[in-house]
Amino acid sequence: MDVVLREVHDSDLPVFFRQMNDPEALRMAAFTPKDPADRDAFDAHWKRIRASADVLRTVLVDGDVVGSAAVYGEPGEREVTYWIERAHWGRGIATAALRELVAQVPERPLYARAAADNAGSLRVLQKCGFRVTAQASGFANARGEEIDEFVLALDA
Repeated sequence: MDVVLREVHDSDLPVFFRQMNDPEALRMAAFTPKDPADRDAFDAHWKRIRASADVLRTVLVDGDVVGSAAVYGEPGEREVTYWIERAHWGRGIATAALRELVAQVPERPLYARAAADNAGSLRVLQKCGFRVTAQASGFANARGEEIDEFVLALDA
């Protein structure tokens, strides 16, 4: 299995939109757009972030688009995020993609957030060197309620 990150292409966006409308994946991710089915909002979001200084990557496995990974935010507060299509969960793809992403972005610290009950994402982050530094709560659009989350950091 060959996991590669590359620049985001226009042709990736319909795939990302489809992936972000999987109800099970949305529930697991928890912190998602208010209405993930709003294509206009999705397009506006991607237009804005593609014009920013954020690091955005498409995740490919054996040449197929399976997700995205990014580093965004202000210096000193930059966060990582990733999304892997549910059909590819449990195969080490998120870990490989995140390892590559943090190798491409040498600045530290980097931060991440994950729903406290998202064991898979927490495991990926910890395998990549992130450590839990705080517990918080936030409104999870995908669940329609306030939930617990962990804040993680990757130093040096």
